[in-house]
Amino acid sequence: MVRGVGRGGRGMPGRGGMGRPPFNRPRVMLLRPPFDLILAEPAFPRCKPAPDDTALTQALLKRHAELCPTPSEQASVLSLVTKLQTVLDNLVVAPGDFAACQLEEVRQVGSYKKGTMMAGKNVADIVVIMKTLPTKEAVEGLSNKVNEEVNKLTRAMGTGSVTCACNERGFTVTAAGAAVRVLVTTLHQNLRKLEPEVHLEYKVISSHLAAIRHSRWFEENAHHSSVKVLIRLLRDMCARHAGLEPLTPWMIDLLAHHCIMNNPARQALPINVAFRRALSLLAGGLFLPGCAGLPDPCEAAHARAHTALDLAAQDHAAATAQTLLRVVARGGHRYVLGLQAFEGGKDISTEITVWDGVVVSPLAPAYQETPEPMDTDDKDDDLTQDGVAA
Repeated sequence: MVRGVGRGGRGMPGRGGMGRPPFNRPRVMLLRPPFDLILAEPAFPRCKPAPDDTALTQALLKRHAELCPTPSEQASVLSLVTKLQTVLDNLVVAPGDFAACQLEEVRQVGSYKKGTMMAGKNVADIVVIMKTLPTKEAVEGLSNKVNEEVNKLTRAMGTGSVTCACNERGFTVTAAGAAVRVLVTTLHQNLRKLEPEVHLEYKVISSHLAAIRHSRWFEENAHHSSVKVLIRLLRDMCARHAGLEPLTPWMIDLLAHHCIMNNPARQALPINVAFRRALSLLAGGLFLPGCAGLPDPCEAAHARAHTALDLAAQDHAAATAQTLLRVVARGGHRYVLGLQAFEGGKDISTEITVWDGVVVSPLAPAYQETPEPMDTDDKDDDLTQDGVAA
């Protein structure tokens, strides 16, 4: 008996023998982070003092003051949220004769809960978790009940009335100067029982459960005031530049927290340094394919926040950030922040500009959608058969 015949010898194809090609190991995709000067600073010590960045710091703080809601706006939202929270809590504890649905819990989420509400956007969000399945009739019944009970409170307090309007996510309670979006969801074990024709959509229900996880994480990890300042500035910048519009509020929250808190000293960075860092990371490909990006702390392991963007949106966001970063580097931060309007109200990230003799032109898209090739085998076969038959 030959020892090598059974296990990789020359006789039979075994483990790596001559009769079989080498074992092909599956390729592992390595996700690489973009270059971050803040994290790499110990390896790249400064040769000269940092330049004076007072102008950018003052511009950031001035713009943030403009973005903060006024005391009257905050009071309007607080009043409506308090009334609505009281009504919903009563329906959880003592529903009485209300039988349209059963409520499990009520949670505040969104920018109002996080303390990042913007001026002129007096909208708060509340998630209602139902014990029962969220049918469209149940949502409508809950909307009517809330409308009735909140109006009772407003009449007793001598304030204006409210209105409720149903939508695909739940319903919206609107009062003078404020609004609250009531987002309906259900218990996690009920998700597999949902039917598209009868209940709210599965993606909508899941997103409302995710909003609760996001608010809980933010409250525990991102409560620093500098994080909230940077979130307002980034949201305003994304709203004014078309290439950054696809970034979701959750992506912006994670980016702001990363830029402020993730550094070797584990101390909050100054707002001017964090703002430049955010633009640099976006321009360096933080949200591009193949990049490590930002891990989503509220989802399963290895989940990345930017995977919710399609490839075209990822490319456009990186190109826009590169243009804005070059404008900021040449002293055009007032245009980027919105403190000073560009010519004709145009988007500065899409126009060719000149700064002290330096031309900054927007980049062409690197991602091009290629149509899938058509399968012509059947057509060739048909032509051949026609030719033979002729």
